[in-house]
Amino acid sequence: MKKLIGFISTTLLMLSSLTAFADTLPAPSGPVILTVSGNIEHTNNGDVAEFDRAMLMALEQGTILTRNPWADGLNRYQGPLGAALMEVLGADGDTLLLTALNDYSSEMPTSDLSQFGVVLAMSMNDQQLRIRDRGPLFVIYPFTDEPELNSELYHNRSVWQVNRIDVR
Repeated sequence: MKKLIGFISTTLLMLSSLTAFADTLPAPSGPVILTVSGNIEHTNNGDVAEFDRAMLMALEQGTILTRNPWADGLNRYQGPLGAALMEVLGADGDTLLLTALNDYSSEMPTSDLSQFGVVLAMSMNDQQLRIRDRGPLFVIYPFTDEPELNSELYHNRSVWQVNRIDVR
């Protein structure tokens, strides 16, 4: 019980520190899974912002139930809302360059984040996305709810194994 209370207290403290900070973000305490650079106001390592899993989990979360070309059937993806990440960073840019672990990259207009409620999925069907499952972060659009998104343009923006974002 003490461990649970400690975990909850730590999580609440991290959430409050992510949402109510001055000019810097807290430093990650676990392995860094996302590095954000570019036109951002809030950083925690020089001119970049680094996030571990717990920091990303402390952001406002979103859920998208959708079909997509990379998985069979209807699947539930959960993770931080892209718009929430940009807000915490004080990001000011029109374009995001999303880069994966294998250096594949794609550009996305920042407007997609709020217009479509894009999620940086960290889990699928309540299972953490591992690298072999397209994790640690997988950009997910609501393809089923918004059929016009089922096109090569939006499929190319759905980068998986995301580990870097550059705000331009």
